[in-house]
Amino acid sequence: MNSNTLIIAGMHRSGTSLISQWLNKCGLNLGNMLLGATPSNRDGHFEDVDFYRFHMDVLASNNLSQVGFITKPVKSLSVYQKEKLKRIIDFKNHINEQWGWKDPRTCLFLSHYRELLPNAYYLNIVRDYKSTVSSMLHRDFKDYEEKYMKRPWLSKQVWLKIRRPRQWKRFHREHAGFYLQVWMRYNEEILKNIQTLPEGSFMVVDYQSLFSTDKEVFEKLRHHWNFDLTYHDFNEVFKGDLLSRVADVDAYIEDKNLIKKAKRLEVMLRNYI
Repeated sequence: MNSNTLIIAGMHRSGTSLISQWLNKCGLNLGNMLLGATPSNRDGHFEDVDFYRFHMDVLASNNLSQVGFITKPVKSLSVYQKEKLKRIIDFKNHINEQWGWKDPRTCLFLSHYRELLPNAYYLNIVRDYKSTVSSMLHRDFKDYEEKYMKRPWLSKQVWLKIRRPRQWKRFHREHAGFYLQVWMRYNEEILKNIQTLPEGSFMVVDYQSLFSTDKEVFEKLRHHWNFDLTYHDFNEVFKGDLLSRVADVDAYIEDKNLIKKAKRLEVMLRNYI
């Protein structure tokens, strides 16, 4: 069965959950079992559990971070893993005339999906490295400080007024450079993938631009890629209170060449918008 398939590709904390929520509201099937909400994604991640578990299992089998915070490409799939992925895709195609999925780790497996789904369409989400790395740091530091926020009042005040500012800076110094390398890994894979795709089979969007361009994106999905969808205003799903303040991450990255490379990569991707 030749189903219409949309692959949503984007780095962690790049707005993929928000865009997937919007597409789900417009009527696109993103999976029969979706990953639920968490404190950092109160409305849910809109990630198909089948792909989510597959990606995590492959990463674990390669002794890599299951979250997908890696800076090197994933090795080729084993015969078993490739057959398992084929079966997942065949099942989705069998029960759906149109479908798609989102999981940030998809970016690490794009070459395999390009082979197994040669006619798929790609919606690539780009977010600038400063906002993305800042969001990652904000989320993970919030998890780090949770134990302190549960302590008695006096200990909590000591944390908030004395220890927290120092730990915040230390956390940024220790993690900002690595998170930037992860951002680069994902976006390099996106760029490499779209450079091999036929013209017209992909879009590159910045989720923040959807406030004014959501109708254009919808029109391409509906009339050019033939997805049977019903338009909903993107602003219906956006919640501005979930955005964290953007930190000056450049100040915490020792290797300034990484920043230069990230800026070049960002420009190259934005040329496709």
